[in-house]
Amino acid sequence: MTPPPRRERRAPEADVEDPERLYVITGGPDGAVRAPLDLVTMIVAQEEPSPTVQPEQAAILRLCHRPLSVAEISAYLSLPFSVVTALLTELLATELVESRAPIVRAALPDRSLLEAVMHGLQKL
Repeated sequence: MTPPPRRERRAPEADVEDPERLYVITGGPDGAVRAPLDLVTMIVAQEEPSPTVQPEQAAILRLCHRPLSVAEISAYLSLPFSVVTALLTELLATELVESRAPIVRAALPDRSLLEAVMHGLQKL
């Protein structure tokens, strides 16, 4: 009886660990203004990836069919935050993605108010 095939871990992508590739992706230190994104900014794709976008940008567009934070995108793609920010800046400029501010906790109603409404509804 032959043993079942062993699963092997895939080697990390060579492009991700290659500093030259990251330099090419970001366009180098051209001094271009980047979009004001932080780790919790939510990103949503507006369109499907076209054949003309970079592979990393296409991966972002496929990931963001539902809202994802910039930190999540960075983690899923194993790319540094600065590289993801550069890629997102280009996607925002071409309106392929939309950025949304996260819901601020202070903007949510107070818990005591919600409890008072709930108790009022229960008394009806």
